[in-house]
Amino acid sequence: MAQFNYKAVDQYGKAKKGTIDAADREKAQEKLRSEGLSITELKDAGESKAGFSLQKKVKSRELSIICKQMVSILNAGVTVITALDMLSEQLDNKVLKNALIEAKVHVEKGGSLADSLRLNPNIFPPIMINMVSAGEASGNLETSFERLSTHFEKDDALKSKIKGAFTYPIMVLVVAVLVIIVVMIAVIPQFKDMFADMGVDLPVATRIMMAGSDFVLHKWWLLLIIIAGIVIGIKAFKATPTGEMLFAKAAINAPIFSDIVIKSNSARFARNLSTLMAAGIPMLDAIEQVAKMMGNKVFRDGLMDTKVQVAKGLPLSKPLKDMEVFPTMLVQMVKIGEETGNIEDMMDKLADLYDREVDLATESLTQAMEPLTMVFMAGIVGVIVAAVYGPILSMYSNLDNM
Repeated sequence: MAQFNYKAVDQYGKAKKGTIDAADREKAQEKLRSEGLSITELKDAGESKAGFSLQKKVKSRELSIICKQMVSILNAGVTVITALDMLSEQLDNKVLKNALIEAKVHVEKGGSLADSLRLNPNIFPPIMINMVSAGEASGNLETSFERLSTHFEKDDALKSKIKGAFTYPIMVLVVAVLVIIVVMIAVIPQFKDMFADMGVDLPVATRIMMAGSDFVLHKWWLLLIIIAGIVIGIKAFKATPTGEMLFAKAAINAPIFSDIVIKSNSARFARNLSTLMAAGIPMLDAIEQVAKMMGNKVFRDGLMDTKVQVAKGLPLSKPLKDMEVFPTMLVQMVKIGEETGNIEDMMDKLADLYDREVDLATESLTQAMEPLTMVFMAGIVGVIVAAVYGPILSMYSNLDNM
């Protein structure tokens, strides 16, 4: 199944937009027309993701705050329309502000709150739309927003942990590159004339550094073009199904980093599935929605196949085990939840467990990176020292032999 973003007009002339699942573009068109919609625009959702956008993203923390405020406002007996109006007025994020205003207009015209959120699928995630829909159907909209607030809060905490874990090695790499550039521009040229007057054969390291210095000084524009070409090429390749799968497998199998990747995806899977099932979403639909929210393609494709296997009558634990990416403990806990009929609570406990595991994995990654960083920086300094002082030592050696 593929996802398509559409814009259309209904039989009453009202504009609509959203996301639809279909096997291909023709099936999506048929499905929309069967609902009485006249299509004005239909794009593959993947194309939208691959494209560059200046639109400010809505963070999980912002959605958590919105949900908390909705709980307080609705508990005070305020209507949904007034609640949306109150929330939109106090927002600084224009993207979220406009989305809530659009939602308010839709509800005023008789639409449901869930349908109004579907108008902006790139802002409001499927889990929020499904939870709101379930809350409206059951009459417990406040409970749905309360669960969503907790969900987004923990999701934001998880993202922050992952971001923090990768910040340190990235900063070290940036510093190393800056050091090399400074040496190439400011240090090596100072020694270049002196090396030429020595009349000795320069070591390989020195010749490489001098050639690199000339390249950076005189052909820096070509270096920028090469770097930009590499970055654009990698992004373009990563946007393809083959590239996305290759990077996903690399993340899972990468030394040092694999532990945090697997455990963070396990925490996200358990948290999302628990939240959706708590809202009364059927398991098959919940698995599909969880799959779409997974950032790693290996997990995403594996869970989509899991949905197919569960639809055939297999217990959830069996296809999860066959994926061979989830930890053994997660699979065993899911199996126990199925046997006891308490899989929802088991998923919630698993989510808390793997949240703590991500904390430990982050600490372990930081501890492992510190000595590696020292070795890496020492290697760079060693190469620079060898390149600069190698010819000098060679000259002194020749003088001693005279």
